[in-house]
Amino acid sequence: MSSKSTRSRVKDPTLAPSGHEKIDWAARHSPVLNAIRDRYLADGTFDGLRVAVSLAVEAKTAYLAAVLAEAGAEVSLASPGPFFVQDDVAAALAERGVTVHASSASPQEDSDAELLAALDVEPDVVIDDRAGLARLLHTERRDLLPNVRGVSEETTSGVAKFAAMHAEGVLETPAIAANDARCKHLFDNRYGTGQSTLTAIMHNTNLMLGGKRLVVLGYGWCGKGIARYAAGLGARVTVCEVDPVKGLEAYADGHDVLPALDAAEMGEVFITATGSCDVLSREHFSRMRDGAILANAGGVDVEIDVEGLADAASEQRRVRGANVEEFVMQDGRRLDLIGGGRVVNITAGDGHPVEIMDLTFSVQALCAHHLANRRITEPGVHLLPAEIDDRVAAIKLEAVGMGVDGLSDEQREFLASWRE
Repeated sequence: MSSKSTRSRVKDPTLAPSGHEKIDWAARHSPVLNAIRDRYLADGTFDGLRVAVSLAVEAKTAYLAAVLAEAGAEVSLASPGPFFVQDDVAAALAERGVTVHASSASPQEDSDAELLAALDVEPDVVIDDRAGLARLLHTERRDLLPNVRGVSEETTSGVAKFAAMHAEGVLETPAIAANDARCKHLFDNRYGTGQSTLTAIMHNTNLMLGGKRLVVLGYGWCGKGIARYAAGLGARVTVCEVDPVKGLEAYADGHDVLPALDAAEMGEVFITATGSCDVLSREHFSRMRDGAILANAGGVDVEIDVEGLADAASEQRRVRGANVEEFVMQDGRRLDLIGGGRVVNITAGDGHPVEIMDLTFSVQALCAHHLANRRITEPGVHLLPAEIDDRVAAIKLEAVGMGVDGLSDEQREFLASWRE
């Protein structure tokens, strides 16, 4: 056991054996990250560097942190909150040489304290979730900013926060929008969210989706994935949007498109995926049918107005395990909330499939490598270079025994010229 693990704060170190099994399983099914580890991360770039990470503490995240540690980095990991922690994985990761500040038993209000503890490593590079570490760096730990070579952001909502910081002129580090890499959002947000959100709902309710009226609020990449998988399972999908072009796209994809208040009257399952607040509020709750199921798949925990839901209820209780909560309205209707209104595939499930996170964390590893080598130095929000995206995709195709063609010299010349 590494001496670093003694500085970790986890719920129960004795849980480590099952955590190791989960991490080993993730490693076995991560051919892209394994190839990137061997081909790029072993070049000495991370020797002696310090990396602070804020991500949900589960097997795929743990494997990314372990790979960075194996590459020579001193890695410190914290979770965005206690609901995003698998305690056995946290314990196992601590045994693998990563300093872990994460426990499902921690109060939600201590989340910032754990993020601050992760920053005590005095990071050179930051891998962030919802811009949580960056927010604290720019407010409470400004003394650390001069040492930070850059931040790589995991989520759509986090990239939006970095853009807002840059627009206000307060962003003092380079920030790579890892979420906007093609090998991230086209797969993680669409296929990963689509499968894992519905898996979490079905697992926690033991109900089928076939035939049910399922309402997806938001038709970005996450919403598109949810709608696609739900339709594949036989659900009758309705999409709610504020963007008429996205609404039209949903219609062309075969879904009904309605304003949210109209959809509230007919939906049986509601899934938010917008990254905004109060997407489902008291006005919607008042129109929902008895037995409606509510879940959030978006990157912020305020898409469903849970406080408003509780205030409108005459009774509130757990009805099926830890993740299904029933709210009885004054007129007797029952609305069932999955995962407390937090991102459901993590708080009430195992997160995205391993193969999807293999792509995402390969992108994150190469983003960290890019920043560690100071290839971006200007404060602001930056896209991952296209050639890195292409490299990740090519390695994945190679791993599954497939590949693509290359352009001939004549084709390149033809595409680059405007002449006949």
